[in-house]
Amino acid sequence: MNKRDIKHFEERLIEERLKLMKELGHFEDKIFNNSQRDAAGDLSAYSVHMADQASDAEEREKAYHMASAEGRLLYHIDEAIARLRDGTYGCCLGCGKQIQKPRLEVVPHARLCIDCKKAEENGSLER
Repeated sequence: MNKRDIKHFEERLIEERLKLMKELGHFEDKIFNNSQRDAAGDLSAYSVHMADQASDAEEREKAYHMASAEGRLLYHIDEAIARLRDGTYGCCLGCGKQIQKPRLEVVPHARLCIDCKKAEENGSLER
């Protein structure tokens, strides 16, 4: 990978990281910092009806799952940035071969080539 490619992928990863940080900030501000009363828009601490309470709880649960997924993606992006800086970016962590650029364009934080990713998903990737 040449310097231009490395700069391109670094910019992509940083852009993705900033976008994720903004989304995680949204989750924190709008969902996690709201009390049940704020979420229900009511003066009491509880929703008027049990169905409303269940809906509120379900929405909070969805938000936790989405934030968890965003957090995992942020971790993978940070790991890719670290690989960029130590010179191992673009090398498959499974087989050591170069990850193809089209794959990195789609998934800039990819740590495995297509073949190793398929093997991982099938449960047959040996480390």
